[in-house]
Amino acid sequence: MSLFVMGTASHVGKSVTVAAICRCLVRRGIPVAPFKSQNMSLNSYVTREGGEIGMAQAMQAFAANVSPHTDMNPILLKPKGDSTSQVVLNGRPYRDVPIADYYQETPHLLKKALESYDRLVAAHGQIVVEGAGGAAELNLYDRDIANTLLAQSLSIPVILVADIERGGVFAQVYGTFSLLPEEIRPLVRGIIINKF
Repeated sequence: MSLFVMGTASHVGKSVTVAAICRCLVRRGIPVAPFKSQNMSLNSYVTREGGEIGMAQAMQAFAANVSPHTDMNPILLKPKGDSTSQVVLNGRPYRDVPIADYYQETPHLLKKALESYDRLVAAHGQIVVEGAGGAAELNLYDRDIANTLLAQSLSIPVILVADIERGGVFAQVYGTFSLLPEEIRPLVRGIIINKF
């Protein structure tokens, strides 16, 4: 069964956690691949096929002993300034989009992300999904293709990651869990307190 790693905030250790889970599974003989529907980064990795994905997803692929593939990060946002990002879709430049226009693309991009996820499942079986930023961003729930909308579509178990070095770790966890949409809360099966 696949697993969704969400965070209470940005930089709590989701990427490393996904890599660690991938490595633990593959060492036990369980085929696995990483997946992050949408990533924002200027640091990209070029796959064997010549497509771009986030560097973190390439590192996670190596942890899973599989070749990095564009399906592991179908949507890569590369900030260009003035609230505009280049959208890299399935490893190829799609278009430059101002943030106000980007959210109009939500249904199309979510569909593309789910297609990538399904291909990964067919190829690898188990998938460890990484969310983006904090899972409880109330203002983004209706267009969050990296957390809430993706979790609703996949309906797989969720692990919350929180960073104790930031302080207030119990408030982070309780607040994030309490603010998740009602249909996602029952999917939360565990909590990792990182950097303990």
